[in-house]
Amino acid sequence: DFIALVEQYAIDYEERKHGQLFCKDSAKDILNMLLDECERAGVEIKTHCEVKSAATLTLKGHSDKHQQQDSRSRYRINFSQNDNEQKIDCCSLVIATGALSIPTLGGSDWGYDVAKQFQLPLQERRAGLVPFMFSDHLKVVCERLSGLALDVEVSCNGQSFRENMLFTHRGISGPVMLQISNYWQPGNQLTINLLPDMNMNDWLMGMKKSSGKSLLKTLLAKYLSKSLVSELQTLWWSKSEHKTIADMSDKELLDIAERLNQWQVKPSATEGYRTAEVTLGGVDTDSISSKTMEVKNQPGLFFIGEVVDVTGHLGGYNFQWAWSSGYCAGNYVL
Repeated sequence: DFIALVEQYAIDYEERKHGQLFCKDSAKDILNMLLDECERAGVEIKTHCEVKSAATLTLKGHSDKHQQQDSRSRYRINFSQNDNEQKIDCCSLVIATGALSIPTLGGSDWGYDVAKQFQLPLQERRAGLVPFMFSDHLKVVCERLSGLALDVEVSCNGQSFRENMLFTHRGISGPVMLQISNYWQPGNQLTINLLPDMNMNDWLMGMKKSSGKSLLKTLLAKYLSKSLVSELQTLWWSKSEHKTIADMSDKELLDIAERLNQWQVKPSATEGYRTAEVTLGGVDTDSISSKTMEVKNQPGLFFIGEVVDVTGHLGGYNFQWAWSSGYCAGNYVL
């Protein structure tokens, strides 16, 4: 349905890897399409507002009937706009506030405050789809390699992803690290396979026989960047840097091979909500109807999008959840 709407507005788009769809021109085309749809539907958009509170209104003769059976206003939103105190009374109140990630885009914890106000259970929140940082010797290594990207496989807590890893001046990022961050907990190690298409044990033993006069650094530079190989040499075989591969012991070579296929690193933390693309956790889904997104024991109150404890992988899935949950609620609000 959404693609049909995009095509109706003649917005030119293309499909890239993993089936992801991108505008050929600008994402502003999507924004303008949505604003146009709002205008057609008579939506009133108020900006530069500070919401003070959401309160329930007392309805005479009200029982615990579903909101569809009583269309009177149930909620009052108190807010200020340009220093003017205002209020809106409504039958349906949809909390679509986003979450704690990327606060510069307007995310906040206000939706959680509303959930607490109505005694809804909250799942523990933390930053997700977020880069990692180091505080040990790897921090300066990452700083020196900042900007370098390579295809790796990373694993943690039984989950694995393969995609690009990017070294940054704080640590490691890139799609593969954002993906695995959703499964990482403080204190966990990450296992990085720097050459996921190669069995380095077999390769190094083969090279020792066929290219014994070469330096290991020279051989690895065919598959990894010279700057990365230089850093790995300092970390793993600095005492043998001038030895040919034939002069290195099998034990040393097999140890290096294992590290190349299973480099164990221990991040000190993630970069947190400042750069996280999503917030893990949020309003417990058990308290919300999966059909309508309405709170089960609070008629007329809906929670949609990231404020709910639903998180997708990188690649548009969180946008999809926001739109899909909004669509569900939109079919039932009054």
